[in-house]
Amino acid sequence: MDQELLSPESGAATRAADVIAAPPGAPPLPPAGLTLLQRLFSAYPGSMGLRLGHWATRLGRTAHQPAGFTLVLNDPTALRRLLLGRDPLRFAEAYFTGQIDVEGDFFAALQLKDHLPALTLSWSDRLRLAVRLLAPVPPATDGELRADGVRRHTRAENKAAIAFHYDLSNEFYALWLDPAMVYSCAYYETDDTPLARAQWAKLDHLCRKLRLQPGEELLDIGCGWGALVMHAARHYGVKATGITLSERQLALARERIAAAGLQGQVEVRLCDYRDMTGQFDKISSVGMFEHVGLKNLPTYFASVNRLLKPAGLFLNHGITHEEDGWGQALSSKFINRYVFPDGELDRASNVMRVMEQAQFELHDVEGLRMHYAKTLRAWVAKLEEAHDRALQYVDEAHYRIWRLYMAASALEFETGELGLYQILASKRDGGPAPVPLTRRYMYEPR
Repeated sequence: MDQELLSPESGAATRAADVIAAPPGAPPLPPAGLTLLQRLFSAYPGSMGLRLGHWATRLGRTAHQPAGFTLVLNDPTALRRLLLGRDPLRFAEAYFTGQIDVEGDFFAALQLKDHLPALTLSWSDRLRLAVRLLAPVPPATDGELRADGVRRHTRAENKAAIAFHYDLSNEFYALWLDPAMVYSCAYYETDDTPLARAQWAKLDHLCRKLRLQPGEELLDIGCGWGALVMHAARHYGVKATGITLSERQLALARERIAAAGLQGQVEVRLCDYRDMTGQFDKISSVGMFEHVGLKNLPTYFASVNRLLKPAGLFLNHGITHEEDGWGQALSSKFINRYVFPDGELDRASNVMRVMEQAQFELHDVEGLRMHYAKTLRAWVAKLEEAHDRALQYVDEAHYRIWRLYMAASALEFETGELGLYQILASKRDGGPAPVPLTRRYMYEPR
Protein backbone atom coordinates (compact mmCIF):
# COMPACT_ATOMS: atom_id res chain seq x y z
CA MET A 1 0.00 0.00 0.00
CA ASP A 2 2.84 2.42 0.83
CA GLN A 3 4.36 1.91 -2.60
CA GLU A 4 1.01 2.56 -4.26
CA LEU A 5 0.52 5.79 -2.34
CA LEU A 6 3.97 7.09 -3.24
CA SER A 7 4.08 6.00 -6.87
CA PRO A 8 3.37 8.79 -9.40
CA GLU A 9 1.70 6.20 -11.63
CA SER A 10 -0.63 4.92 -8.91
CA GLY A 11 -4.36 5.36 -8.98
CA ALA A 12 -4.15 7.17 -5.62
CA ALA A 13 -1.78 9.76 -7.03
CA THR A 14 -3.98 10.21 -10.08
CA ARG A 15 -7.04 10.77 -7.90
CA ALA A 16 -5.08 13.32 -5.85
CA ALA A 17 -4.11 15.17 -9.02
CA ASP A 18 -7.77 15.19 -10.10
CA VAL A 19 -8.68 16.92 -6.84
CA ILE A 20 -6.50 19.91 -7.78
CA ALA A 21 -8.72 20.53 -10.76
CA ALA A 22 -11.85 20.57 -8.62
CA PRO A 23 -14.58 23.01 -9.67
CA PRO A 24 -14.61 26.51 -8.15
CA GLY A 25 -15.50 26.44 -4.47
CA ALA A 26 -14.88 22.72 -4.06
CA PRO A 27 -12.31 21.59 -1.48
CA PRO A 28 -8.87 21.00 -3.06
CA LEU A 29 -8.47 17.82 -1.02
CA PRO A 30 -10.75 14.97 0.05
CA PRO A 31 -12.63 15.05 3.37
CA ALA A 32 -9.98 12.94 5.11
CA GLY A 33 -7.33 15.45 4.10
CA LEU A 34 -9.36 18.36 5.43
CA THR A 35 -9.92 16.47 8.68
CA LEU A 36 -6.17 15.97 8.95
CA LEU A 37 -5.55 19.70 8.49
CA GLN A 38 -8.14 20.56 11.13
CA ARG A 39 -6.51 18.13 13.57
CA LEU A 40 -3.00 19.44 12.90
CA PHE A 41 -4.04 23.04 13.58
CA SER A 42 -6.53 22.32 16.38
CA ALA A 43 -4.01 23.60 18.95
CA TYR A 44 -3.29 26.82 17.07
CA PRO A 45 -4.34 29.55 19.57
CA GLY A 46 -6.62 31.53 17.32
CA SER A 47 -8.41 31.46 13.99
CA MET A 48 -6.49 31.39 10.70
CA GLY A 49 -7.83 31.24 7.19
CA LEU A 50 -6.62 29.05 4.33
CA ARG A 51 -7.56 29.73 0.72
CA LEU A 52 -6.76 28.06 -2.58
CA GLY A 53 -8.52 29.51 -5.60
CA HIS A 54 -12.21 29.83 -4.77
CA TRP A 55 -12.02 27.41 -1.85
CA ALA A 56 -11.47 28.63 1.71
CA THR A 57 -11.64 27.31 5.25
CA ARG A 58 -10.69 28.35 8.78
CA LEU A 59 -8.44 26.43 11.15
CA GLY A 60 -7.44 26.76 14.78
CA ARG A 61 -8.81 26.59 18.31
CA THR A 62 -11.26 29.43 17.58
CA ALA A 63 -11.96 28.59 13.94
CA HIS A 64 -15.62 29.47 14.50
CA GLN A 65 -14.54 33.12 14.81
CA PRO A 66 -13.29 35.44 12.01
CA ALA A 67 -9.74 34.68 10.97
CA GLY A 68 -6.95 37.00 12.10
CA PHE A 69 -5.18 36.33 8.81
CA THR A 70 -5.50 34.14 5.75
CA LEU A 71 -2.80 32.15 4.00
CA VAL A 72 -3.47 32.29 0.26
CA LEU A 73 -1.94 29.30 -1.54
CA ASN A 74 -0.78 30.38 -4.98
CA ASP A 75 1.03 27.05 -5.40
CA PRO A 76 -0.91 23.94 -4.24
CA THR A 77 2.33 22.21 -3.22
CA ALA A 78 3.22 24.99 -0.79
CA LEU A 79 1.02 23.60 1.98
CA ARG A 80 2.53 20.15 1.66
CA ARG A 81 6.03 21.68 1.76
CA LEU A 82 5.19 23.52 4.99
CA LEU A 83 3.53 20.62 6.77
CA LEU A 84 5.92 17.85 5.80
CA GLY A 85 8.97 19.92 6.64
CA ARG A 86 7.42 21.67 9.68
CA ASP A 87 10.20 24.20 9.18
CA PRO A 88 9.28 27.88 9.61
CA LEU A 89 12.02 28.75 7.11
CA ARG A 90 9.92 27.01 4.45
CA PHE A 91 7.05 29.29 5.40
CA ALA A 92 9.30 32.32 4.95
CA GLU A 93 10.68 31.08 1.64
CA ALA A 94 7.23 30.21 0.32
CA TYR A 95 6.10 33.73 1.15
CA PHE A 96 8.84 35.70 -0.52
CA THR A 97 8.99 33.44 -3.58
CA GLY A 98 5.25 34.05 -4.07
CA GLN A 99 4.00 30.53 -3.36
CA ILE A 100 1.83 31.94 -0.58
CA ASP A 101 0.43 35.36 0.26
CA VAL A 102 -0.76 36.68 3.59
CA GLU A 103 -3.97 38.67 3.95
CA GLY A 104 -4.89 40.33 7.23
CA ASP A 105 -2.62 40.63 10.28
CA PHE A 106 0.88 39.94 8.96
CA PHE A 107 2.40 39.92 12.46
CA ALA A 108 -0.09 37.27 13.60
CA ALA A 109 0.74 35.13 10.57
CA LEU A 110 4.42 35.18 11.46
CA GLN A 111 3.61 33.66 14.84
CA LEU A 112 2.95 30.41 12.95
CA LYS A 113 6.70 29.90 13.36
CA ASP A 114 5.98 28.87 16.94
CA HIS A 115 3.27 26.38 15.88
CA LEU A 116 4.78 24.62 12.86
CA PRO A 117 7.64 22.84 14.70
CA ALA A 118 5.15 21.49 17.25
CA LEU A 119 3.05 19.67 14.63
CA THR A 120 3.01 15.92 15.28
CA LEU A 121 2.86 13.85 12.10
CA SER A 122 2.62 10.07 12.15
CA TRP A 123 3.88 8.10 9.16
CA SER A 124 0.30 7.61 8.03
CA ASP A 125 -0.24 11.38 8.27
CA ARG A 126 2.85 11.97 6.16
CA LEU A 127 1.64 9.51 3.52
CA ARG A 128 -1.74 11.19 3.38
CA LEU A 129 -0.09 14.56 2.93
CA ALA A 130 2.19 13.14 0.25
CA VAL A 131 -0.73 12.30 -2.03
CA ARG A 132 -3.66 14.39 -0.85
CA LEU A 133 -1.76 17.61 -0.63
CA LEU A 134 -0.46 16.91 -4.01
CA ALA A 135 2.15 16.26 -6.61
CA PRO A 136 5.95 16.45 -6.47
CA VAL A 137 7.42 19.42 -4.64
CA PRO A 138 9.21 21.71 -7.10
CA PRO A 139 12.84 22.65 -6.47
CA ALA A 140 13.58 25.76 -4.42
CA THR A 141 13.51 28.95 -6.49
CA ASP A 142 15.23 31.29 -4.06
CA GLY A 143 18.87 30.63 -4.94
CA GLU A 144 19.45 34.06 -6.40
CA LEU A 145 18.12 35.69 -3.22
CA ARG A 146 20.54 33.98 -0.87
CA ALA A 147 23.75 35.56 0.32
CA ASP A 148 27.13 33.94 0.09
CA GLY A 149 28.13 32.73 3.52
CA VAL A 150 30.62 34.64 5.67
CA ARG A 151 33.15 32.28 7.23
CA ARG A 152 36.12 34.21 8.59
CA HIS A 153 34.90 37.83 8.59
CA THR A 154 37.83 38.95 6.49
CA ARG A 155 37.85 42.50 5.15
CA ALA A 156 36.68 41.27 1.74
CA GLU A 157 33.91 39.11 3.22
CA ASN A 158 32.64 41.90 5.45
CA LYS A 159 32.64 44.42 2.60
CA ALA A 160 30.72 42.01 0.35
CA ALA A 161 28.23 41.30 3.14
CA ILE A 162 27.63 45.01 3.74
CA ALA A 163 27.12 45.56 0.02
CA PHE A 164 24.59 42.68 -0.06
CA HIS A 165 22.39 44.45 2.48
CA TYR A 166 23.08 48.18 2.44
CA ASP A 167 23.80 48.68 -1.26
CA LEU A 168 20.39 47.38 -2.26
CA SER A 169 19.10 50.88 -3.09
CA ASN A 170 19.34 54.20 -1.27
CA GLU A 171 15.95 55.15 -2.69
CA PHE A 172 14.38 51.96 -1.33
CA TYR A 173 15.57 52.69 2.21
CA ALA A 174 14.47 56.32 1.96
CA LEU A 175 10.87 55.16 1.41
CA TRP A 176 10.46 53.75 4.91
CA LEU A 177 13.17 55.32 7.06
CA ASP A 178 12.80 58.77 8.63
CA PRO A 179 14.03 61.84 6.68
CA ALA A 180 17.47 61.62 8.35
CA MET A 181 17.70 57.95 7.21
CA VAL A 182 18.58 56.54 10.63
CA TYR A 183 18.67 52.75 10.22
CA SER A 184 18.77 51.77 13.89
CA CYS A 185 16.57 51.75 16.98
CA ALA A 186 14.71 55.01 17.66
CA TYR A 187 14.18 56.45 21.16
CA TYR A 188 10.50 56.86 22.06
CA GLU A 189 9.90 59.26 24.91
CA THR A 190 6.13 58.63 24.64
CA ASP A 191 4.01 55.90 23.05
CA ASP A 192 2.70 58.25 20.36
CA THR A 193 5.99 59.89 19.38
CA PRO A 194 6.31 59.99 15.56
CA LEU A 195 9.20 58.03 14.04
CA ALA A 196 11.11 61.11 12.82
CA ARG A 197 10.96 62.72 16.27
CA ALA A 198 11.98 59.44 17.96
CA GLN A 199 15.01 59.14 15.69
CA TRP A 200 16.03 62.74 16.40
CA ALA A 201 15.71 61.97 20.11
CA LYS A 202 17.91 58.87 19.69
CA LEU A 203 20.65 60.86 17.97
CA ASP A 204 20.51 63.46 20.72
CA HIS A 205 20.45 60.78 23.44
CA LEU A 206 23.69 59.35 22.03
CA CYS A 207 25.33 62.78 21.92
CA ARG A 208 24.30 63.54 25.50
CA LYS A 209 25.63 60.22 26.77
CA LEU A 210 28.94 60.90 25.05
CA ARG A 211 29.05 64.38 26.64
CA LEU A 212 30.06 65.92 23.32
CA GLN A 213 31.70 69.34 23.55
CA PRO A 214 32.50 71.92 20.83
CA GLY A 215 35.82 71.23 19.14
CA GLU A 216 36.01 67.59 20.15
CA GLU A 217 36.70 64.91 17.55
CA LEU A 218 34.05 62.19 17.17
CA LEU A 219 34.46 58.91 15.26
CA ASP A 220 31.30 57.03 14.26
CA ILE A 221 32.08 53.44 13.24
CA GLY A 222 29.46 52.22 10.79
CA CYS A 223 28.05 55.66 10.07
CA GLY A 224 25.34 54.67 7.59
CA TRP A 225 24.06 57.65 5.64
CA GLY A 226 25.70 60.11 8.04
CA ALA A 227 22.81 61.03 10.33
CA LEU A 228 24.72 60.90 13.63
CA VAL A 229 27.89 62.67 12.48
CA MET A 230 25.79 65.45 10.94
CA HIS A 231 23.63 65.79 14.06
CA ALA A 232 26.68 65.88 16.34
CA ALA A 233 28.41 68.51 14.21
CA ARG A 234 25.34 70.70 13.76
CA HIS A 235 24.06 70.63 17.37
CA TYR A 236 27.21 69.97 19.45
CA GLY A 237 29.95 71.67 17.45
CA VAL A 238 32.23 68.63 17.13
CA LYS A 239 34.44 67.65 14.23
CA ALA A 240 33.01 64.31 13.14
CA THR A 241 34.38 61.44 11.06
CA GLY A 242 32.26 58.52 9.94
CA ILE A 243 33.42 55.27 8.37
CA THR A 244 31.37 52.77 6.36
CA LEU A 245 31.95 49.79 4.04
CA SER A 246 28.97 50.64 1.83
CA GLU A 247 29.82 52.59 -1.31
CA ARG A 248 26.21 53.68 -1.82
CA GLN A 249 25.95 54.92 1.75
CA LEU A 250 29.23 56.77 1.31
CA ALA A 251 28.07 58.55 -1.85
CA LEU A 252 24.74 59.67 -0.39
CA ALA A 253 26.27 60.67 2.96
CA ARG A 254 28.74 62.92 1.18
CA GLU A 255 25.93 64.49 -0.85
CA ARG A 256 23.92 65.16 2.31
CA ILE A 257 26.94 66.62 4.14
CA ALA A 258 27.63 68.98 1.22
CA ALA A 259 23.97 70.00 1.02
CA ALA A 260 24.04 70.85 4.75
CA GLY A 261 27.21 72.93 4.33
CA LEU A 262 29.15 70.73 6.77
CA GLN A 263 32.08 69.75 4.52
CA GLY A 264 34.70 71.37 6.75
CA GLN A 265 33.29 69.80 9.89
CA VAL A 266 32.13 66.33 8.84
CA GLU A 267 33.99 63.69 6.83
CA VAL A 268 32.89 60.21 5.77
CA ARG A 269 35.33 57.56 4.58
CA LEU A 270 35.17 54.10 3.06
CA CYS A 271 37.23 52.27 5.66
CA ASP A 272 37.29 49.03 7.67
CA TYR A 273 37.49 49.63 11.43
CA ARG A 274 40.67 47.55 11.53
CA ASP A 275 42.40 49.98 9.17
CA MET A 276 41.34 53.24 10.84
CA THR A 277 44.12 55.42 12.26
CA GLY A 278 44.32 58.42 14.58
CA GLN A 279 42.79 59.10 17.97
CA PHE A 280 39.44 60.59 18.91
CA ASP A 281 37.87 62.18 21.99
CA LYS A 282 34.66 60.22 21.59
CA ILE A 283 33.69 57.11 19.58
CA SER A 284 30.23 55.80 18.74
CA SER A 285 29.22 52.55 17.11
CA VAL A 286 25.51 52.19 16.37
CA GLY A 287 24.16 48.94 14.96
CA MET A 288 27.58 47.94 13.63
CA PHE A 289 29.27 45.51 16.00
CA GLU A 290 26.69 42.85 15.04
CA HIS A 291 28.58 42.52 11.72
CA VAL A 292 32.12 41.91 12.96
CA GLY A 293 31.68 38.25 13.98
CA LEU A 294 31.86 36.90 17.52
CA LYS A 295 35.41 35.62 17.13
CA ASN A 296 36.44 39.13 16.02
CA LEU A 297 34.91 40.96 18.99
CA PRO A 298 38.26 41.10 20.84
CA THR A 299 39.89 42.61 17.73
CA TYR A 300 36.99 45.03 17.31
CA PHE A 301 37.04 46.35 20.89
CA ALA A 302 40.84 46.44 20.91
CA SER A 303 40.70 48.58 17.76
CA VAL A 304 38.24 50.97 19.40
CA ASN A 305 40.46 51.19 22.49
CA ARG A 306 43.45 52.02 20.27
CA LEU A 307 41.50 54.82 18.54
CA LEU A 308 40.12 56.36 21.76
CA LYS A 309 42.05 59.11 23.56
CA PRO A 310 42.71 58.79 27.31
CA ALA A 311 39.66 59.91 29.32
CA GLY A 312 37.56 59.59 26.15
CA LEU A 313 34.15 57.92 26.00
CA PHE A 314 32.93 55.06 23.80
CA LEU A 315 29.26 54.24 23.26
CA ASN A 316 28.36 50.86 21.74
CA HIS A 317 24.71 50.57 20.66
CA GLY A 318 23.81 47.11 19.39
CA ILE A 319 21.53 44.09 19.27
CA THR A 320 21.99 41.09 21.55
CA HIS A 321 20.55 37.58 21.69
CA GLU A 322 18.97 35.64 24.53
CA GLU A 323 21.29 32.67 24.01
CA ASP A 324 25.05 32.23 24.28
CA GLY A 325 26.79 32.42 20.92
CA TRP A 326 25.31 32.34 17.44
CA GLY A 327 23.95 28.87 16.81
CA GLN A 328 21.66 27.45 14.17
CA ALA A 329 18.36 28.76 15.49
CA LEU A 330 15.62 29.66 13.02
CA SER A 331 16.31 33.39 13.23
CA SER A 332 20.06 32.80 12.79
CA LYS A 333 19.57 30.79 9.61
CA PHE A 334 17.11 33.23 8.09
CA ILE A 335 19.16 36.34 8.91
CA ASN A 336 22.42 34.90 7.55
CA ARG A 337 20.79 33.44 4.45
CA TYR A 338 18.68 36.36 3.29
CA VAL A 339 19.39 39.57 5.24
CA PHE A 340 22.74 39.92 7.05
CA PRO A 341 25.28 37.36 5.77
CA ASP A 342 27.79 38.42 8.42
CA GLY A 343 25.38 38.97 11.32
CA GLU A 344 26.22 37.27 14.62
CA LEU A 345 24.77 38.06 18.04
CA ASP A 346 25.56 37.08 21.62
CA ARG A 347 24.29 37.74 25.14
CA ALA A 348 24.80 41.25 26.48
CA SER A 349 26.81 39.82 29.39
CA ASN A 350 29.23 38.13 26.99
CA VAL A 351 29.66 41.34 25.00
CA MET A 352 30.42 43.30 28.17
CA ARG A 353 32.92 40.67 29.28
CA VAL A 354 34.85 41.07 26.00
CA MET A 355 34.74 44.86 26.42
CA GLU A 356 36.23 44.58 29.89
CA GLN A 357 38.89 42.19 28.63
CA ALA A 358 39.79 44.89 26.08
CA GLN A 359 40.49 47.24 29.03
CA PHE A 360 37.24 49.21 28.97
CA GLU A 361 35.56 50.40 32.14
CA LEU A 362 31.76 50.22 31.83
CA HIS A 363 29.83 53.21 33.17
CA ASP A 364 26.26 52.81 31.96
CA VAL A 365 24.09 50.12 30.35
CA GLU A 366 20.59 50.88 29.05
CA GLY A 367 18.18 48.32 27.58
CA LEU A 368 15.98 49.59 24.75
CA ARG A 369 14.42 46.50 23.20
CA MET A 370 10.83 47.81 23.31
CA HIS A 371 12.02 50.95 21.53
CA TYR A 372 13.31 48.77 18.71
CA ALA A 373 10.05 46.84 18.53
CA LYS A 374 8.19 50.13 18.03
CA THR A 375 10.77 51.29 15.48
CA LEU A 376 10.41 48.11 13.43
CA ARG A 377 6.62 48.26 13.46
CA ALA A 378 6.84 51.85 12.22
CA TRP A 379 9.22 50.80 9.43
CA VAL A 380 6.96 47.92 8.38
CA ALA A 381 3.93 50.23 8.22
CA LYS A 382 5.81 52.74 6.07
CA LEU A 383 7.16 49.99 3.81
CA GLU A 384 3.69 48.52 3.31
CA GLU A 385 2.31 51.95 2.44
CA ALA A 386 5.10 52.40 -0.11
CA HIS A 387 4.77 48.93 -1.71
CA ASP A 388 4.15 50.12 -5.27
CA ARG A 389 6.92 52.71 -5.13
CA ALA A 390 9.30 50.19 -3.57
CA LEU A 391 8.95 47.99 -6.65
CA GLN A 392 10.59 50.76 -8.67
CA TYR A 393 13.85 49.99 -6.82
CA VAL A 394 13.67 46.31 -5.79
CA ASP A 395 11.74 43.28 -6.99
CA GLU A 396 8.76 41.77 -5.18
CA ALA A 397 10.90 39.06 -3.55
CA HIS A 398 13.24 41.58 -1.89
CA TYR A 399 10.29 43.70 -0.78
CA ARG A 400 8.84 40.60 0.91
CA ILE A 401 12.16 39.65 2.51
CA TRP A 402 12.50 43.08 4.12
CA ARG A 403 8.86 43.13 5.22
CA LEU A 404 9.14 39.69 6.78
CA TYR A 405 12.53 40.24 8.41
CA MET A 406 11.47 43.51 10.06
CA ALA A 407 8.10 42.20 11.22
CA ALA A 408 9.64 39.01 12.62
CA SER A 409 12.36 41.03 14.35
CA ALA A 410 9.72 43.25 15.97
CA LEU A 411 8.08 40.16 17.45
CA GLU A 412 11.43 38.87 18.74
CA PHE A 413 12.18 42.19 20.45
CA GLU A 414 8.70 42.12 22.01
CA THR A 415 9.25 38.64 23.47
CA GLY A 416 12.81 39.34 24.59
CA GLU A 417 14.48 36.88 22.20
CA LEU A 418 16.40 39.91 20.95
CA GLY A 419 17.71 42.77 23.07
CA LEU A 420 19.12 46.22 22.36
CA TYR A 421 21.70 47.77 24.68
CA GLN A 422 23.61 51.03 24.78
CA ILE A 423 26.86 50.50 26.69
CA LEU A 424 28.89 53.56 27.70
CA ALA A 425 32.55 52.92 28.49
CA SER A 426 35.97 54.53 28.78
CA LYS A 427 39.55 53.33 28.78
CA ARG A 428 40.56 51.73 32.06
CA ASP A 429 43.46 53.95 33.10
CA GLY A 430 43.27 54.14 36.87
CA GLY A 431 42.12 57.76 36.92
CA PRO A 432 38.78 59.42 37.74
CA ALA A 433 35.78 58.25 35.73
CA PRO A 434 35.02 60.71 32.86
CA VAL A 435 31.30 60.84 33.71
CA PRO A 436 29.29 62.70 36.39
CA LEU A 437 28.18 61.02 39.61
CA THR A 438 24.60 60.62 38.37
CA ARG A 439 22.84 60.01 35.05
CA ARG A 440 20.97 63.30 35.28
CA TYR A 441 23.15 64.88 32.62
CA MET A 442 21.66 62.54 30.01
CA TYR A 443 18.20 64.09 30.45
CA GLU A 444 18.68 67.71 31.45
CA PRO A 445 17.59 70.33 28.86
CA ARG A 446 20.46 71.82 26.87
